[in-house]
Amino acid sequence: MKYFVMSDLHGSAYYTKKLLDIYKAGEYEKLLLLGDLLYHGPRNDLPKDYAPKEVLAMLNPLKDEILAVRGNCDAEVDQMVLDFPIMADYALLDLGSRSIFLSHGHVYNHESFPLRKNGDVFLQGHTHLPVAEKKERDGKFYFHLNPGSASLPKEGNPNSYGVLTEKGFTIYTLDGEVLKEVEF
Repeated sequence: MKYFVMSDLHGSAYYTKKLLDIYKAGEYEKLLLLGDLLYHGPRNDLPKDYAPKEVLAMLNPLKDEILAVRGNCDAEVDQMVLDFPIMADYALLDLGSRSIFLSHGHVYNHESFPLRKNGDVFLQGHTHLPVAEKKERDGKFYFHLNPGSASLPKEGNPNSYGVLTEKGFTIYTLDGEVLKEVEF
């Protein structure tokens, strides 16, 4: 299994195109979108080439490849123009013996998601910060993962995306450099 992970596009046609070019050049089973797809939000500056209609036109043809969760900037009006569901606060995936809990991060976070067993994974967006770490809670260990932001990275981080496999999670810059990684 190999999943391409993007978060916090915030309506940037420029960065969405760059990331989808990378996605299409690879061999991925799914495109995981961790929310904040079309709208930039009231606290953010406009991202480069802010064009939500162009972003939805790029994403809709991939509807059968996408698993998405709702971000705090996503609304019912966004769902009306997207051809794939985005309104769930979380999604669950099986990755071999691990459970993957996907959430944007504004409702569930790495300290509140339902941790079922050792080695589970919490995959989120929201903070715009790349994270790939092993953590412990309630006597169990889990992996906290965040690909960072595709269009509006924070704290001096580069624009980034993630790749999730059975073996671990790697965060890449748009130039293909490894930013962070963790092995399972």
